[in-house]
Amino acid sequence: MEKVTLDETERAAERLVDAFAATDTARYFAAFAEDATFVFHTEARRLENRAAYESLWNSWLEDGWRVVSCTSSNPRIQLLGPTAVFTHDVETVTRTGDGPGETTRERETIVFHRSGGSVTAVHEHLSSLPADSPLPEAS
Repeated sequence: MEKVTLDETERAAERLVDAFAATDTARYFAAFAEDATFVFHTEARRLENRAAYESLWNSWLEDGWRVVSCTSSNPRIQLLGPTAVFTHDVETVTRTGDGPGETTRERETIVFHRSGGSVTAVHEHLSSLPADSPLPEAS
């Protein structure tokens, strides 16, 4: 299987983060493989596929949730043949239908994999960033 490149991984990560920041549901979920898994510190269980996460996402949208901004910093990419591991720190501001936004600071790992001619995310893991951790400048 053909190796994934640094450039492809950077572009895939940028497209995913940009779509999330725009609350662009179609573009965001197109970045994930159908069998992608998701581990979020805010959820009681692992989400076993893209459809499960998209269902959760849509419930947030129905409640008026939107991303106001999303700043990625401190990126690192590890290339592992047809797979790449992207890690970064992320600061996200969201709002709900109830009013003012919430700011979260988290660490995120996204595993990308080449399947055919495309590079898609196959796993996402999100964890809290300790309160005393500095958030570097956006990259």
